[in-house]
Amino acid sequence: MAEERHETERTGRRQFLAQVAAAAAASGLAWADRSGAGEPPATSPGPLPTIALGRYRATRLIAGWNPIGGYSYLGPHMDRHMKEYFTVERTVEFLLACEREGINTHQFSPAEGTAEVLRAVRERGSKMQFLCLHAGRPGIRQMIESTQPIAMVHHGGVTDQMFAEGKHQEVHDYVKEAHDRGVLAGVSAHNPDCIKRIADEGWEADLFMTCFHFLTRKTTKPPETLSIGYPFYAADPEAMTAVVRHVKQPCLGFKILAAGRKCASQDTVKDAFRFAFRNIKPTDGVVVGMYPRFFDEVHANAQYTRELGRAT
Repeated sequence: MAEERHETERTGRRQFLAQVAAAAAASGLAWADRSGAGEPPATSPGPLPTIALGRYRATRLIAGWNPIGGYSYLGPHMDRHMKEYFTVERTVEFLLACEREGINTHQFSPAEGTAEVLRAVRERGSKMQFLCLHAGRPGIRQMIESTQPIAMVHHGGVTDQMFAEGKHQEVHDYVKEAHDRGVLAGVSAHNPDCIKRIADEGWEADLFMTCFHFLTRKTTKPPETLSIGYPFYAADPEAMTAVVRHVKQPCLGFKILAAGRKCASQDTVKDAFRFAFRNIKPTDGVVVGMYPRFFDEVHANAQYTRELGRAT
């Protein structure tokens, strides 16, 4: 009787563990564990639509960096939550998971551990392309040598500040220096007027990163906002996408989900992707930060891009 009881307990434990594993896989929590095994996904996803960035082809969905660096725009607790999750190894696994979903480009920012992550991803056989969001002309050479990006993009917040202070020539010099170093040169901005001015003046920029929300706006009387703390104005995406359609260069829209404020459900996420792809050019893409700790955002966002991001 004792042996039968022990066998029943062992069987129950095995069934329980099997149920837990199945639930984790279904909820998207198990992707990081599977990604390190080097096994192909059970079903091969279809290809993502691509755009031209100079001589390169980039998927219209580009993996963003802000959650990796702990920039949630939701307060210090969420910042810490994200930063603690994205260890070097988890970041490597995340990028490999993105590549398995068909995403071939990642936008990163310089930070502790960045070069280690990119090196480890390449050592694992990844063909991922990298865009570096960066500021400071003197540091361009070292950043290119240590991370080997296909493009250097001038940081949006710094761009907005330089233009506001009448120092736009420093941004232009950055573009020229990046070209001199043999990589694509881009400019990011939150203020759509900065993008329009650069395009109208005919700078040699190869691409733009265009924020859907003008976070660096200075005002004492804010209009309707999506949340308190940062000026996520409801009408901003319309203003930026109008400029995106005005310029000839490829644009990479970012903060299309308003830093999580449009993530109440997958319906609202999908609606944000739909708006983005309907209002940018067929030659443009989106940069989306993802935090797959509780849900497989990589797979979901790739699916929305396959469905909604086909050029028509």
